[in-house]
Amino acid sequence: MAQRNKDLLSRLADRGEQVVGRITDLPGAKTLLDRTTALAKRVDEMQKRLRSLDSVVKRLTAAERRLDKLEGKGTTRKRPATRRTTSARSSTAKPTTTPRRTTRRRPPPSSS
Repeated sequence: MAQRNKDLLSRLADRGEQVVGRITDLPGAKTLLDRTTALAKRVDEMQKRLRSLDSVVKRLTAAERRLDKLEGKGTTRKRPATRRTTSARSSTAKPTTTPRRTTRRRPPPSSS
């Protein structure tokens, strides 16, 4: 059984090599291989840059904490809302000022 698996794997490997060897004969295959290789290189560069961002994010977070502390904000957690007492004015209370007129006053009637 092991011998049979080896034969199968070696045959697949041989076929793979043959396909890779023949792929350059196809029109446009060289361009496809070149672009695929360039893409792999760009992805590697991007991964390196993204890994370097972790240290920048940590430094920025530390700087923000220091700034909050200097401004007197303390921590950035939310404070519980304060409750109003019963002496607060209700929204149905009447206003104490006189209402504004929306029309012009009429002149007094003349006594002639």
